[in-house]
Amino acid sequence: MKEHIAYCCKKLRLGRKIVDVFEEVEADNNQEYLMKILQIALDNRETSRKNRLVKQAGFYAMKTFEDFSFEEIRLPQDLSPEELKKASFVDEKKNLILYGNVGTGKTHLAQAIGLEACKQDKVVRFFRTAALVNRLSEAQKKSELNAFMKTLMKADLIICDEWGYVPLDRDGSKLLFQVISECYEQRSVIITTNLEFSKWVHIFYDEQMTSAMIDRLVHHSHLLLFEGQSFRIRNSLMKTH
Repeated sequence: MKEHIAYCCKKLRLGRKIVDVFEEVEADNNQEYLMKILQIALDNRETSRKNRLVKQAGFYAMKTFEDFSFEEIRLPQDLSPEELKKASFVDEKKNLILYGNVGTGKTHLAQAIGLEACKQDKVVRFFRTAALVNRLSEAQKKSELNAFMKTLMKADLIICDEWGYVPLDRDGSKLLFQVISECYEQRSVIITTNLEFSKWVHIFYDEQMTSAMIDRLVHHSHLLLFEGQSFRIRNSLMKTH
């Protein structure tokens, strides 16, 4: 019996968990039993999908809101911490620009939001900006740029971490601009940066393209200002006393 159920679950892609628990499910009748089994299968499938979405996102660490503080972040008036925790801006196809000094929690917040979006069954892709440009350049050299862009554009949310930390060559700048242009009003972008807008031209070189990129990012966006001291410096100072 158990072997036959395992075979059927495999064919129906219901998950191994059904096989492990079917003898433990209690019900007053066959209909209730079937409903409980199907609910277990559905929950198992949703959990597996969310786990795949988290793995596919490419987070460097599993950062959550549990140990995150908004005390030293200046939020725009039309955005609250509760709304950020719900990642509701993704449904609205709006962007977030997280600006502030190094080590003030920008990446932590970006990853926490991304993780929450995955839990809501959204497709998220997380990149260090320089790594994304390298991926784009490699794809272009291999004549695989269109395929990579199609995969990238399946995301509901693209997170570009450490934006502006590494200068880009002109080809890399154009490729990144292409990504931002494709995202415009179609999907959400989160950028973490310690570089003010007026200095972006020193990273992307082309003033006209830089202005166009800023225009697309800012049009439907929230600017979050991180005004605290670096967590790493603060912890280092604490250890010296």
